[in-house]
Amino acid sequence: MIRTVLTKPYTDQKPGTSGLRKKVPVFQQEHYAENFIQSIFDALEGFEGKTLVIGGDGRFYNREVIQKAIAMAAANGFGKVMVGQGGILSTPAASNIIRKYKTFGGIILSASHNPGGPHEDFGIKYNAGNGGPAPEKITDAIFEKTKTISSFKITDIGQIDIDTIGTVQAGGMTVEIIDPVKDYAELMESLFDFDAIRANFKYGFRMRFDAMHAVTGPYAKEILERRLGAPNGTCRNFKPLPDFGGHHPDPNLVHAKHLYDEMMGPDAPDFGAASDGDGDRNLIIGKGIFVTPSDSVAMLAANAHLAPGYKEGLKGIARSMPTSGAADRVAEKLGIGIYETPTGWKFFGNLLDAGMATICGEESAGTGSNHVREKDGLWAVLLWLNILAVRGESCKDIVTKHWETYGRNYYSRHDYEEVETDRANKLVDELRAKLGALPGTSVRGMTIASADDFAYHDPVDGSVSKNQGIRILFEGGSRVVFRLSGTGTSGATLRVYIERYEPDKARHDLDTQEALADLIAAADDIAGIKSHTGRNKPSVIT
Repeated sequence: MIRTVLTKPYTDQKPGTSGLRKKVPVFQQEHYAENFIQSIFDALEGFEGKTLVIGGDGRFYNREVIQKAIAMAAANGFGKVMVGQGGILSTPAASNIIRKYKTFGGIILSASHNPGGPHEDFGIKYNAGNGGPAPEKITDAIFEKTKTISSFKITDIGQIDIDTIGTVQAGGMTVEIIDPVKDYAELMESLFDFDAIRANFKYGFRMRFDAMHAVTGPYAKEILERRLGAPNGTCRNFKPLPDFGGHHPDPNLVHAKHLYDEMMGPDAPDFGAASDGDGDRNLIIGKGIFVTPSDSVAMLAANAHLAPGYKEGLKGIARSMPTSGAADRVAEKLGIGIYETPTGWKFFGNLLDAGMATICGEESAGTGSNHVREKDGLWAVLLWLNILAVRGESCKDIVTKHWETYGRNYYSRHDYEEVETDRANKLVDELRAKLGALPGTSVRGMTIASADDFAYHDPVDGSVSKNQGIRILFEGGSRVVFRLSGTGTSGATLRVYIERYEPDKARHDLDTQEALADLIAAADDIAGIKSHTGRNKPSVIT
C-alpha cells in the first residue's frame, strides 16, 4: 500500500519564521506540498510508531493537504495521527494537544493572519515535541532536504472522514479525529477565574468578540457564550470560512476597523477583542480606548497574579526586540528577568522550557505564556476578562492607571507591504553600511546615541542569531527599528517601529502619531524610506 513517488526539488521552500508560506497556486503545483512534508519527515528522527498532530485554520486548501499529510505520515512510519475535526485546530490548541498527549510533534496548516482563498495564502509548519515552532536547526535541516529530495512516500488509503469524531485504522496507522475545542477549553478553565468572569457577564458586563470567520470562532463560542454565559451574539463572524468571508483575518485597526468604530461609539460595549486566522494573535479595545499590543503585554504581566494560574507570580517576561519597552518597567518593579529576543515565537521556547519566563509578547499582537509554546489570542482575551472582573474597573481606567505608575511608551508600527524585494534589500543594505557613522550625529534635533544590527545570544543554549533588525537609539530613550518581515508571501514587507517614552502623566493623552512625528520624520531621513520604496505613506499603521 506504500508508494514511493519520484519527484524533483523546488528551489523556493525555505521556511520563514513561521514555516513555509506561499500562494495557494504555488502549493497546488505537482508534488509541491508533498515535497515539503516529506522533507519535514526526512529532517526528523525517532518518530517510528509515535503520534503526530495535524490541523489547520480552515483556510482554502486546508482539507486537501490534511489528506496528503495523513497518507504520508502512515507511509513514513508514524503509529498514530490526531486530527482536528473538520481539519480545524487553532495554533495554540495544536500546541496544547502536542504537550498534553506528549505526541512527537505536529503539522499545522496555516498562513496565520494572511488572506485565504484560491489565489491567496497557504502555509505549512512543523511544531516540535514541546509544542512550539521548530527551532532553526530543524527548519534549516528541512530546507536542506528540500534541495535534494528525489522521492516521497505515500500510502493509498483513500479519503479519510475528518468530519466525524472517532478512531479508524488506515494504512497500518491509527487516525483519531478529535474535538478541536474540548482540551483547549479545559486548559483555559484551569488558568482563569471563570466564576468571576461569569458573574461579571451576569451583572451586565458587555463585550464583542470578532472571530473574523477564522479558526477561533468555535473556541470563542464555546468558552465565552456557553461556559462563561456571555449573551448569545457576543461572538461575531464565528464560523470558519475558507476565504475568511472575503476579509483579511488580521486583527488590527485597518482590518478590524468596524470593531474599533463600535468600541469608540456612544453605545460601545465594555470590552472588544478579535483574533486572527489561526488564533494566535489578538486585538484588545476597551470602551473608548485602543490598547496597543506592547502595552497589553505589560499590563497583562502587571496583573497576571489576579488569575489563579499565575497567582504565584511570574518567573520572567520575554518580548521581541521591536516590542516597546513597557514590559521592561513592569519586570523591573516585580524584580524578575526581562528578555529581549528576535521576532518569532520560536525564540521564546527555550526561555519557557527553562522556566526563565512566564509571559511573552510581540508588538505584532502575539501574547502568550508557559501554558503552551505558541502565542495565544483567546488566552490574552480571557486574561483581560479575568483582570477586568477582579479589579471591577473599566479597561480605560486600568490602562491610564498603568501609565501613571510606569510611564507611557508612545509606540507605533508602520508597515510598507509588498515592496519590491530588491528595493527593500537595498534600503537595508545601505542602512547597515552607515550604522557605524550614525552615533553622535543629530537628526531633527535629536542625537543618536547608538546604532546597531540586533544580535541575540540565547541564554539557554548559547546560540547566536544575527541580523535581527536595525536599531537606532536616541538620547532620552526614544528609538526607531527597521526590519524586513518574513511572514508575507509576495514582495517584502518593511516594518518600521517608532517608540518614545513619556514619564510625565500630564503628557499621557497626546495623539500617538503626533507624539511620534519627529521620530517618524527622522526615520525617513535616516533610511530614505520614501525614495527606496516609492511610497509616500505606509500601507498599515498600527
